[in-house]
Amino acid sequence: MHQSPVADLHVHTTASDGVLTVPELPAVAREAGVDVVAVTDHDRYHPVLDAPVTVRDGVALVRGIELRVEAGDQQVDLLGYGVRRTDDLEALVDRIQRNRVERGRRIVECVEARLDVDLGVDPTEGFGRPHIARAIEATDAPHDYDGAFEHLIGNGNPCYVAREIPDFAAGVATLREACDLVALAHPFRYPDVDAALALTEDLDAIERWYPYDGSRGHDDTGGDAERIDALAERRDLVRTGGSDAHDRTLGRAGPSAEAFERFADRVGVDVASG
Repeated sequence: MHQSPVADLHVHTTASDGVLTVPELPAVAREAGVDVVAVTDHDRYHPVLDAPVTVRDGVALVRGIELRVEAGDQQVDLLGYGVRRTDDLEALVDRIQRNRVERGRRIVECVEARLDVDLGVDPTEGFGRPHIARAIEATDAPHDYDGAFEHLIGNGNPCYVAREIPDFAAGVATLREACDLVALAHPFRYPDVDAALALTEDLDAIERWYPYDGSRGHDDTGGDAERIDALAERRDLVRTGGSDAHDRTLGRAGPSAEAFERFADRVGVDVASG
């Protein structure tokens, strides 16, 4: 049986589409029983964190990033850990964020015109479709959060606008220069799982613990977990894991103390600090 996680290595904050702020993280982490939190906001590293690893109120915060890339016929997410600022990473993040803001404005304009509502949102860096879905849910429009994606802003729907996404090779090269560890996020969420797993040949790590939707038939205890373990052993991959929290609940998934040791060694986390 998997032991309780000591770290949550996949967490979003208000720097992208989460609800937690950095000052809130230590208390929320302690409540969840985790000593280490990796802040992995979408397509940007958190502007408040000023080092690859910092300790706040006894909780180690790892500066990370979740970067979406084009990989053949599908898009996948990469997790970079222990982020250092480099010229190439700053240029990539700035370009993606400018595109995100413009895309956000176009989607908002479409939704407001289609529903005849005022969403009251102003796209800034870190803006994404979840912000729009929450705003739609708060209006009198006949759509809740999930319905907003299903009927309006999800892929292929009337107000969907594609965004700029770097290709896999460029994304990996940029993250490798800036990060201590580059991982494939949630491998069983992609349409072509085999193709996604094949990408780990060029990566350092893979997300092993993740709270998959049970309807997908994947969890932390079945054959999928064994498949990841075998792949990690064969390719000498570090196994990571986290809740992918966009809310205030941390620790739904993550490595145990023993499993966390390799990550800690690679990224320079002093477990005793937590």
